[in-house]
Amino acid sequence: MNISYYEAANNRSIAYIHIPPLIDKDLLPAIVFLGGFKSDMAGTKALYLEKQCKERGQEYLRFDYSGHGKSSGDFTKGTIGSWKQDAIDIITHILKDRDIILVGSSMGGWIALRLLIEKPDHMSIKGVIGIAAAPDFTKDIENMMSKEDHEMIERLGRLEIPNDYSDEPYIFTKKLLEDGRKQSLLNTKHNIDVPLVLIQGKLDNDVPWEKAVAIKNNFIGPDTRIIFIDDGDHRLSREKDLKVIDDTAKGLSQA
Repeated sequence: MNISYYEAANNRSIAYIHIPPLIDKDLLPAIVFLGGFKSDMAGTKALYLEKQCKERGQEYLRFDYSGHGKSSGDFTKGTIGSWKQDAIDIITHILKDRDIILVGSSMGGWIALRLLIEKPDHMSIKGVIGIAAAPDFTKDIENMMSKEDHEMIERLGRLEIPNDYSDEPYIFTKKLLEDGRKQSLLNTKHNIDVPLVLIQGKLDNDVPWEKAVAIKNNFIGPDTRIIFIDDGDHRLSREKDLKVIDDTAKGLSQA
């Protein structure tokens, strides 16, 4: 599949892949996949959803945030707010005024929830699926930081933490943490008018299952619910996990 690029403001080149709908399936909402922190659009979940959408003729969009994957930019200069803007820009460019369902993985779940409550112009969100959704994770990191960590981030402007999924550490900049406070969601209640389904592994060591409960308690709507996968971890990329994700997407698409 050939990658396309959208030239956004501030010299951002956003890499994306868009699967148009079959003519007789264009009444289904488009599925938009939002990846996680330091992830990209070529992950197992993103590719699986693309395959399923192709098979049923449903429109589909996946993309890389700035500094991720094939998109331009420096990862260490990114923030939740800037990556949220990437999502707004590419969705508006490709799917302006189309009904969409956001499927956000980990950090992508945080961004999807921000979009849900902010309701950007020309974005018609009909449902949100959070896969190990991680709103406010930067505040969680700050709460776990030692005195030495705080001193390091003040001195160097960044903190490095071992990454279980790569040889390269996670890098958390002072700018990222400061912006994360502004983007936080779980400090207040939000009334929503579309379904919100949280798919959460009970064995997730990165995003504990209590996070899903906190989201559910703070997002009040007609169909806010959690699907717990008792033996699921953070990846949720096994065949049975992927089927749960796609079944949920199909269910919301036909609602």
